[in-house]
Amino acid sequence: MIEQPETWACTKTKEIADCRVFKVREDFCRRESDGAEHNFFVIESPDWVNVIALTKEKAVVLIEQFRHGTQEIILEIPGGMVDKGEQAQKAARRELLEETGYSSNKFIFLGKSRPNPAIQTNWIYHYLALNCKKTEETAFDEHESVITKLVPLAEIDNLIKGGEITHSLVVAGFYYLNMKKIKL
Repeated sequence: MIEQPETWACTKTKEIADCRVFKVREDFCRRESDGAEHNFFVIESPDWVNVIALTKEKAVVLIEQFRHGTQEIILEIPGGMVDKGEQAQKAARRELLEETGYSSNKFIFLGKSRPNPAIQTNWIYHYLALNCKKTEETAFDEHESVITKLVPLAEIDNLIKGGEITHSLVVAGFYYLNMKKIKL
């Protein structure tokens, strides 16, 4: 009986592609227990953030945008990449403002999780922003087209249960919020 999962030692790495927002590498590895060799593909991605933004009226600032992977418009929370050298909370503030025009003076770290450790290297940092208000116009990246929606916090569980919110990283953010039991 195996007492712990077997590990693989990387013997060589080769960059396969530089795709602007991530890189793909091929790792050549050897299983430590028996020396078996195999190659694995890994996506090197910067860390990400997402933000559950609540107004004073307890409305969640949601966004809708087209996602190329699924070819669908997805309902989600604001978020994006952490720039090199940037702190995660600063990225969360920036992404909220850029995508929605909303800002907050109170950000609470909810937790972090691995988006897909089977093939990705990064973390996603989940934040709660309280007492958000519209302070600026949106400032989209050249490839973004985002619609902002305000939805009462009390409706979020039903949107997840009903399949209207399907983005797993958004669901994880709301899980962390529910788990923290923060007095709102």
